[in-house]
Amino acid sequence: MFRWGILSTAKIARDQVVPAIMQSETGIVTAVASRRPGPAADFARRFNIAHAFDSYEAMLDSDAIDAVYVPTVTSTHVEWAIKAAKAGKHVLVEKPLALKAEDIDPVIAARDAAGVVVSEAFMVTYHPQWLKVRALIAEGAIGTLRMVQGAFSYFNRDGSNMRNVADLGGGALPDIGVYPTVVTRFVTGQEPRDVVATIDFDAKFGTDIFANATMRFDGFDLGFYLGTQLAQRQSMVFHGDKGFIEVQTPFNAGLYDSDRVTLHGADHREAQIFAFPGVNQYQCQVDAFARHVAGSGEALFTLESSRANQRAIDAVYRAAESGERTRV
Repeated sequence: MFRWGILSTAKIARDQVVPAIMQSETGIVTAVASRRPGPAADFARRFNIAHAFDSYEAMLDSDAIDAVYVPTVTSTHVEWAIKAAKAGKHVLVEKPLALKAEDIDPVIAARDAAGVVVSEAFMVTYHPQWLKVRALIAEGAIGTLRMVQGAFSYFNRDGSNMRNVADLGGGALPDIGVYPTVVTRFVTGQEPRDVVATIDFDAKFGTDIFANATMRFDGFDLGFYLGTQLAQRQSMVFHGDKGFIEVQTPFNAGLYDSDRVTLHGADHREAQIFAFPGVNQYQCQVDAFARHVAGSGEALFTLESSRANQRAIDAVYRAAESGERTRV
């Protein structure tokens, strides 16, 4: 079995990724590390994990693991991804990997030098609903794609939450703005050319709490809004001249609502529903990662794609600051 080490006792590891590994076909969690004595041992007892380390470095030096999952605070993702790669471990690092596209280049260099696999944890790209959307678009089910619309929002004003702490990489765009961009790129295989945007910042936290952006691709636009102080909503719609596709739970599949894709006809008189009950996209992700490392040839989300996605997010910030259409 593929042996995972968890670098941090973060909530997403506790609630999503560790249970997914335990349910997976390919892997087991053999170690967990925390920055100080105590939390790792408690985490290990909860999940019956064999090894608990009181420092990240100690776990990276251990031969008890094959790969590291990095769910530390956003501002430290690049640092620990590089350190894990240099230690000879494969790395699955939480999104967003970086806060600037240029910061991903050293991660790519560390990956290549160490000969390991490093991937950003965009779990949505492993969910079969997104593979279905990509197939429908490719086969012309909605004709020519002209418009993509997205929304992602929740309400959180907890000042101690890292999403509201600028120095830790908080903000709406780093946390959730990456998703409408990444799924659009994933299903179309295209990159945005330019963008116009507006952003609102919280006066107290200093983080971006609302963004409204329109990205121009070749032949279609992606328009999306997102917010961290709005009523909860998730939506993605792909609109063509022969129909349109709605993704019911585009991002938090299995948690927000049921996982289904609806293909509407051009005159809105008929629709096909594709349902995906019982899918755990985090389990899909860790199984794909382990199989890829084993040489299956299975596709993973690459660091090159991470850099392209972050380049688009960087352009949103620049466009909002300038008030003008900005090249990606």
